[in-house]
Amino acid sequence: MRQYDDPVEVRRGHGEGPGGPVEGPEQFLWRGRLWKVRAILAHWVETGPWWQSRGVRTVIGTDVETSSAAQAPSADLLAERELWRVEAGHGADSAGGVFDLAFSWDDGAWQLVACAD
Repeated sequence: MRQYDDPVEVRRGHGEGPGGPVEGPEQFLWRGRLWKVRAILAHWVETGPWWQSRGVRTVIGTDVETSSAAQAPSADLLAERELWRVEAGHGADSAGGVFDLAFSWDDGAWQLVACAD
């Protein structure tokens, strides 16, 4: 899969997921082209890299700084995004592709993060 970091506009609706009907991306607009989701292949949630935070490094002894700022939870610990792997096409005759769409709970934005077309 090719990696991207492109903002997209997503319209949510009901689709067919691996376990049956699910509410998720129904259409998305990427680079001026409207893609219709044909199937939801997977859905998962990712957290930020909490294991790399200064607070964790302080606790395990790999960071010598012990100030209160180092022990406060960082935004990385709270960062969470919801990912959807979808099969989508942009026309009746198009072969389409598989796309990973990410929704950030932090700012409410959608991004296309990977594509195999």
